[in-house]
Amino acid sequence: MRVTIFDYGAGNIHSLTKAIAASGVTVTVEPDPRLAVDTDVLVLPGVGAFGAAAERLTPGRDAMQAALRDGLPCLGICLGMQLLFDGSDEAGPNVKGLAVIPGRVTRLRANRVPQIGWNGIDQAADPLFDEAPLTYAYYANSYVCRPVSDAVVGAWSTHDTDRFPAVVRIGNTVGLQFHPEKSSAPGLRFLRAFLNRVTQ
Repeated sequence: MRVTIFDYGAGNIHSLTKAIAASGVTVTVEPDPRLAVDTDVLVLPGVGAFGAAAERLTPGRDAMQAALRDGLPCLGICLGMQLLFDGSDEAGPNVKGLAVIPGRVTRLRANRVPQIGWNGIDQAADPLFDEAPLTYAYYANSYVCRPVSDAVVGAWSTHDTDRFPAVVRIGNTVGLQFHPEKSSAPGLRFLRAFLNRVTQ
């Protein structure tokens, strides 16, 4: 199985590559979004700014969007999850995400921003939690996703009084607001569960 991490210049590439490779798969890091979709599984990493990442995505945006809509398995982590949405208030109204999941990214409505550290996960309904239970995970974010429909939400978290999706899914495309590669052994099991499920 080939897993390709799209490198948009700011993602948490090293630790994520190491975590995925531990599952016994071949990992490639690809900076060209058009070539990144020639793979078995696409990973959009976390860390960075929405505007800069979306700019790097632009030359292959249509190709990546089409591949995900056609069923290419994709895991978006933190910023990578946010890129799955229509756009982000962080970058302004004219900067487009992949628009695979309808909705927008907004700043956390909280007194303490950014959210950095461990946080709880509740109402975990996504099937991945059956294989890899995860009640706490590591977060590092100032923005969160606001989907048009809660039907895409597979789990929730709350920071201060702001409740937001921890996991979203449409088909084989899964977004995680947390960092599984930084969430100790349970996070790594969750990562492996995703890889196992999408390649069955």
